[in-house]
Amino acid sequence: MNVRRLIPTTAVAGAVVLGLTALSACSTSDAADGGNGDKLKVTASFYPMQFLAERIGGEHVAVTSLTKPGVEPHDLELTPRQIGSISESDYVLYLKGIQPAVDDAILQSGVKNTVDAATLTTLEDHGSEVSGHDHGHEEEAHEDEGHEEHAEGDGHNHGEEGGADPHIWLDPVKYAEVAKGVGKSLEKADPDHAADYKKNTEALVGQLNKLNTAYETGLKNTATKTFITTHSAFGYLAERYGLTQQGIAGIDPEAEPSPARIQEIHTIAEKEKATTVFFETLASDRTAKTLAKDTGLKTGVLDPLEGITKKSQGADYIEVMESNLSALQKALGAK
Repeated sequence: MNVRRLIPTTAVAGAVVLGLTALSACSTSDAADGGNGDKLKVTASFYPMQFLAERIGGEHVAVTSLTKPGVEPHDLELTPRQIGSISESDYVLYLKGIQPAVDDAILQSGVKNTVDAATLTTLEDHGSEVSGHDHGHEEEAHEDEGHEEHAEGDGHNHGEEGGADPHIWLDPVKYAEVAKGVGKSLEKADPDHAADYKKNTEALVGQLNKLNTAYETGLKNTATKTFITTHSAFGYLAERYGLTQQGIAGIDPEAEPSPARIQEIHTIAEKEKATTVFFETLASDRTAKTLAKDTGLKTGVLDPLEGITKKSQGADYIEVMESNLSALQKALGAK
């Protein structure tokens, strides 16, 4: 995470006061103004958390996402109204390490039912991709080692070497683990509807298990195992399905790659017979197109699913992940 994106805690604290003042006569969100009444007021930090809250909460929750469609989550700056709305929530679901402004605001909010998705599964360090030494995905042993479990404060090293990679939602297995934890926490927060939350969780986990099977089957036999991406968000996905992600610039999607790294990618592409440079829907494709032109590779979209827009290759998480699978199969030469 670039330092320039961090918002000082003192600034957030001041904004919390402003937000609470501005919200004294306001409801949690515009969506909640329409008489959501006894629904659980849920604030989600960005799309992957919103999807879980909506699918598991169903008709019993009114979900507000702090990150609007089309906004790059890493760049999010909260308005005083948004910061105040967090404090008025019954339940907050976020992923520590993705959005420092959100992390700080939640810390100040005093909301009782606050769930950090990073604590519901095991985070790992994929920081080696930043320097291009992508040995982490080639050594199966890493997958079962426990020394890289989530520790307090790990997530704030997002994008720095040695920090835990927060992109857990791009691995359907880890996302299912998070879904189970969210389901249990909603049952505790709203016991009257516990049975429905349990049922909705089981249905979603079933869908995610099916998605995992599709990826396992679809990526088992491929001409190459290496894919190149402008945003190193796919470390967990690569590790899960025996692939190697080569990030052009590391975990930060807008970091400029060094000339040395571009040359390294060129060499890797030739050696590993990589065919495609992937870019994402919410960030510029300039780096991908430049690299593709320099190396004679194709370009394609691999969506890190940080938000759904009209440009997204699907209407929700499941559909976009299916599109990602198709894109990977094509780029890797699936047989």
